[in-house]
Amino acid sequence: MEPILTLRNVGFKYGEIEALKGIDLQVSPGEILGILGPNGSGKSTLLKILDGILRPQEGDILIKGIPLGGLKRTHVAREIAMVSQENYFRFSFSALEVVLMGRFPHLKRLQFEGKKDMEVALEALRATHTLELAGRSIHELSGGERQRVYIARALAQEPKIILLDEPTSFLDIAHQVQILELIVRLNRELGLTVLMVLHDLNLASEYCTRMILLHNGSIAKKGRPEEVITYQNIEEVYKTVVVVKENPLSGKPCVFLVTEDEMKKAGKGSAL
Repeated sequence: MEPILTLRNVGFKYGEIEALKGIDLQVSPGEILGILGPNGSGKSTLLKILDGILRPQEGDILIKGIPLGGLKRTHVAREIAMVSQENYFRFSFSALEVVLMGRFPHLKRLQFEGKKDMEVALEALRATHTLELAGRSIHELSGGERQRVYIARALAQEPKIILLDEPTSFLDIAHQVQILELIVRLNRELGLTVLMVLHDLNLASEYCTRMILLHNGSIAKKGRPEEVITYQNIEEVYKTVVVVKENPLSGKPCVFLVTEDEMKKAGKGSAL
């Protein structure tokens, strides 16, 4: 199967700081790819480059074999939608108005939304179970409700690929599971290819079909969860002692932290 997204030796710097280097990756249609790594490893920078917000200073990115750099912003937005970690609205837009903002790549300059745009927006609200929130202010919604509305806005772009930057941040465990179950359902029903940054290794293990582990701007490991989530990989990249066991229900690897006291009791010495 031809990859929907290809990265070849991609690199990016902020001034003299090398944020990404030598990133080689192929993403197949319909994958759920988890992007893991410690703070400062380049995860959010990689998403911004894939969304066209930043341009790579080295290497190439191809969408269905077409160079990303040669496409107009509106064309990219029809292929790739981004759900950012930070979303701020100065005005009290309704949830429906926020979702309609996702129609921008399908509208000409100064063109207003039409019947089809409204139909697509309402369908996106239905798909994310937020239709009942359509008339409510985005400022009145809970964190979980807002996140589903932001995903609906991304769906309104009618993309083939959706990027999510820490979609479960600031949510309790119940809402974290709800958001990830929603993403999996949209992946299956709509055939969306999903790339998402996650900090919780256990959630990533359960919900991602494949993952990459970034370290100092490079890919330290890539593969299925059982190939990436090993105690050797986690300890090397995160510099933290862990135990990795198989989840008895799903069979996926599960990470357990080990405290200093626990290591001393086991005779393993200091984590440092």
